[in-house]
Amino acid sequence: MVSRLDRKGREVTGSGRDRQLSLFGQEPASRSDRSPVGPAEVPAELEEIARKLPSLIHLGTSSWSFPGWNGLVYDRAASKAKLAKYGLAAYARHPLLRAVGIDRTFYAPIGAEQFAEYADAVPDDFRFLVKASSLCTTPLLRNSRGGPAGPNGLFLHPGYAAEQVVAPFVEGLGEKAGPLLFQFPPLGNRWTRDPARFAVRLGEFLAALPSGPLYAVELRDRELFGPEYFAALDACNVRHCLNVHPRAPDASEQRRMCETAAEGAFIARWMLGAGSGYEQALERYEPFSTLVDEDPSSRELLARCCVEHAARGLEVVVVANNKAEGSAPLSIFRLAEEIIRRLT
Repeated sequence: MVSRLDRKGREVTGSGRDRQLSLFGQEPASRSDRSPVGPAEVPAELEEIARKLPSLIHLGTSSWSFPGWNGLVYDRAASKAKLAKYGLAAYARHPLLRAVGIDRTFYAPIGAEQFAEYADAVPDDFRFLVKASSLCTTPLLRNSRGGPAGPNGLFLHPGYAAEQVVAPFVEGLGEKAGPLLFQFPPLGNRWTRDPARFAVRLGEFLAALPSGPLYAVELRDRELFGPEYFAALDACNVRHCLNVHPRAPDASEQRRMCETAAEGAFIARWMLGAGSGYEQALERYEPFSTLVDEDPSSRELLARCCVEHAARGLEVVVVANNKAEGSAPLSIFRLAEEIIRRLT
């Protein structure tokens, strides 16, 4: 039997992995006492919203190691390094944070053991949205200065993806695995001038992946958002990740494009506000502790999609980035409020 904590911090027991150790070398019941960081006190109104939020809806942020979240998510000041190592367990104790993104896997795959450590740190109803390695989705290799360094032979290579990406994801996270996201950066004219060619290649790749996981795709090139793309996803039972990002079509337009898609989970990433660049948003929003540029239209659209899908018994996973409005946790708290407003 394995000790773990529920969302109220109470110790419960149940069967678990053969691998019993947590991220911190202790059983979860003692983690909050011995960790350099714990969960922040949750206001009563957010506790009430969490009680009302449908269990199918998993909201969270695109990462967890931000010192500016002291008082919002964490109970004390801690460095980015300490939060990266110890923060997940405290993060997952917040009743509204039922999901989190793992972005580090975009830059290099990680093994099943590391995924299992993440899974051991969170409750059973928690979900991880994991970005697949960029080697799966980037056609060109880059040198240390960011310039092109030749073609990437692993681009849309199902064998590499199955062995290095899918297998450790499934083995390590188990039932806590949410979407495995293939995010395509801007691909260049070779692909955008022929969207049908890209859709065929994407469809062949997705069809060859192991069945079972919840796969999703996110695009950055507007030219690729066409009927061929959505048909390729439908044929493989793969979800489009609705992404709020200046390079993508407006979120409402993406939603309209998805109306003819086969029914399935709703996956979204609220990433970057209109008219903003990454570095500009970083400078404007740090330390990510307040909402600076609120985006009520995106919030309302995401809330509507969450309510509609949950009402049909479909899973929902939405993560927000600090660059969306200034503070990812506050964006999620406001989104949850909007969801509950629509449910009542």
